[in-house]
Amino acid sequence: MTAVTRKDVEYIASLAKLRLDEEEVPVITDQLNRILEYVEHLNELDTSDVEPLAHPLELQNVFREDEKKPSLKREEALKNAPRRAGDYFSVPKVVRK
Repeated sequence: MTAVTRKDVEYIASLAKLRLDEEEVPVITDQLNRILEYVEHLNELDTSDVEPLAHPLELQNVFREDEKKPSLKREEALKNAPRRAGDYFSVPKVVRK
């Protein structure tokens, strides 16, 4: 197992756009290393007879059939919009570079 280093934590934080205090970096480094140690213990288990699961419980989604229905008229859809830009909803910009 390769240990997570301070440099790794700082790189991961930059990818996640997180600002870590100097006191947080060693704590998170230790926590990530303990997580990896635990995963290493799990890798020692024999899972050759275990079927991979997408969910721990056997669930079945119930889907209804698609039905073609008339859509709203544009004015009806936009009548309660807080802001409009012509024939469109106007929303605040949320993506920054």
